[in-house]
Amino acid sequence: MSEGHDQSGEKPRSGALKWALWGVAGVGVAAVVYIIAQASLNPAQQGGLKSLAKGEMAKLTIPAEATAAPATSFLDADGKPVRIADFKGKVVVMNLWATWCAPCKLEMPTLAKLAAEYQGKPVEVITVAIDGDRDADKARQFIAQNAPLAFYRDPKLKMPYELKPMTSAMPTTVIYGKDGIEKGRVLGPAEWGSADAKAVIDKLLSEG
Repeated sequence: MSEGHDQSGEKPRSGALKWALWGVAGVGVAAVVYIIAQASLNPAQQGGLKSLAKGEMAKLTIPAEATAAPATSFLDADGKPVRIADFKGKVVVMNLWATWCAPCKLEMPTLAKLAAEYQGKPVEVITVAIDGDRDADKARQFIAQNAPLAFYRDPKLKMPYELKPMTSAMPTTVIYGKDGIEKGRVLGPAEWGSADAKAVIDKLLSEG
């Protein structure tokens, strides 16, 4: 598919996501999207994690119902399709970000710190760029500055809209247990290298 066709197909969605970025910052119409998305997640469920939604993880919300990761595929650094299900057996921290999203870029080193902390353990930190083909090299170069993170991308903007509930906020981070079920979600940036974040990961690691 030509780049021109791809870009024309992604503009409406990309524009909505850029508005949502300002919503995360507390400015603009997309703040409503953020509030609605938060309301559809119930922090009173899954008691084990509920008590850990504090400090740097205060924005962590827990799904009201068990929901498996979308079957939607995204691309790895070699352009091969990957799905969250491919990482079953590991705790997966999937972060959706974009090069135009300033909060996304600011939090990225903390995700790199989290990934480094759990190297050698069944934990996978996956940062998926939603930039189109035009900005793929820019996104790749940015992730290369944040080792040990690997480069993944979703140029068709599928993943944000396949999540249940869908998300328009950037960044969005979804945490999956070893069973491939969503355990929690954070809309907006967070400090992923913090003790609070590690407590969440350690809790999920301890589960069978």
